[in-house]
Amino acid sequence: MYGPGMAEIYEILHQARGKDYRAEAATVAGHVRVRSPRAATLLDVACGTGAHLREFAGLFDEVEGLELSDAMLAAARAAVPAAVVHGGDMRELALGRSYDVITCMFGSIAYLKDTSELTSTLRSFAEHLTPGGVVAVDPWWFLETSVEHHVSGDTVTVGRRTMTRVSYTEREERTSHMTVHYVVAEPGGGVRHFAERHDLTLFTRAEYEEAFAKAGLRVAHIDGIQSGRGLFVAVGDTDL
Repeated sequence: MYGPGMAEIYEILHQARGKDYRAEAATVAGHVRVRSPRAATLLDVACGTGAHLREFAGLFDEVEGLELSDAMLAAARAAVPAAVVHGGDMRELALGRSYDVITCMFGSIAYLKDTSELTSTLRSFAEHLTPGGVVAVDPWWFLETSVEHHVSGDTVTVGRRTMTRVSYTEREERTSHMTVHYVVAEPGGGVRHFAERHDLTLFTRAEYEEAFAKAGLRVAHIDGIQSGRGLFVAVGDTDL
């Protein structure tokens, strides 16, 4: 789970590495509008620091978020003060209301441990949809397209702060174990180092599609976007 050190630099670091939250939110909204032109309310599950949520707020009438990490939750509430951001786990989603759109971005769905959790979580998403609502999930890499050993590194400077991110990801059966080290330096603040580990499940594309179907969601996969991982866009049955 992301801690305070990462929450502080998360958004600015990924933006400096080339992530375009505004463009990604607009792409998701475009696919949603094709399926539900009047969609007005949105819940962003595992919303992190609220970077996508902030952009969704300009595209939908009412947005809310859900985040498990206390540090990221505080950042999201500060980033989008007009939005309700709930603390909680996507596995235990029970907000007592429904939304026209539910999103789960940046591979966060892969924190689910197995296909049983994936199916039950997507079923919970479906239960929180208005009739004909839309679920958009930005997946982690598929098992069949994952790399066994992957190293990535970037150094960026934003303002007076220089940040280095180096990651090593090792695949073990159906899990990618990603260890990430960060070095942050700035005048007057010295140099800080911290590391985090993320265990992400490698579902197959077919397993995602089967889980959506079991949840009562009619799904399509949009290839070639979200850094090559694609995007699942699903429509709920009108009688849910």
